[in-house]
Order: sequence, then structure tokens, then C-alpha cells
Amino acid sequence: MGWKAAQKLIPKWKILRGDNVMIIRGKDKGETGMIKKVIRSQNRVVVEGKNLVKKHIKQGQGHEGGIFSVEAPLHVSNVQVLDPVSGKPCKIGFRFMEDGAKVRIARGQEASGAIIPRPEILKMRRKPRPTEVGPKDTPIEVVLEKTYDVKAGIGMPEL
Repeated sequence: MGWKAAQKLIPKWKILRGDNVMIIRGKDKGETGMIKKVIRSQNRVVVEGKNLVKKHIKQGQGHEGGIFSVEAPLHVSNVQVLDPVSGKPCKIGFRFMEDGAKVRIARGQEASGAIIPRPEILKMRRKPRPTEVGPKDTPIEVVLEKTYDVKAGIGMPEL
């Protein structure tokens, strides 16, 4: 399970973290699950609870050793997003709504053409923004200070 760079990276990803997908090839063929992680540098995705492999971990400080089951990444071509209406695997297309919003739609032979919603998990940040002021943060008084005024000529560059 060493790191291997992809030969040709996918420029525009249609599959997102949190999508419900069906595995179409491999030992877990036909099973469905949710995408836990997207590894864009390798064109791979990790599906929750699928493609389990045994990993031997040596004992060290603070953790026990042993043989553990971990989720291995699958190539993105081996999974397909599930149609929200029919529940069958489908391809993904893009359409623009009347209001100008870009949405994903289900397309393919047995697809319903329904809108595939963005996963709710994408709205949450993985790392929360810091709430306390750090040493490199600019104080709010300095940020709100007005340093340029056209009418008074303050802050005008000398030409």
C-alpha cells in the first residue's frame, strides 16, 4: 500500500466526498457506501467500510501492535455515483438552472436525470477556524482605521 503517483490526473472531479457510490469492479463489486476521502493526487477514493485489507502494525510507544483491517483506496473509475431516484449507478453531468446555479444531474441509460445534491458533509470544515487572536493577527482597530480619503487628500500617492 505504498504511495504511487497517478499517470494522468483527472482535471475536473465529478465525485465528491460524502457521495453515495456503488463499487462496480473489484472484490466488493455491487456494494454501496459513502465516500470518506478523495485522494486527487492518485485518482483514488476511500469508501467507508469497503475494500478492507489487513495491515500489520508494529507496537510502539502509546499504541498497541497487531493486525488491523483498514480501508484501502479504490481507483475512481471503479466507483459510480448512485442515482437519488432509482438507486442505480449512473454517470454525472452538469446543467445550469434558470437562476444560473450549476448543478450535478444523473445521466446514462437507466438514469432518471434527477439533480444529485451536494453532500452536506462538504459544508462543514475539516479544520475549524481559530477563534482566539494569535501573535500574527492584526488588531481590529488597525484594520478598521481609515487611511485613505479622496476629498481630504489623505493617503494620496506623491506623483
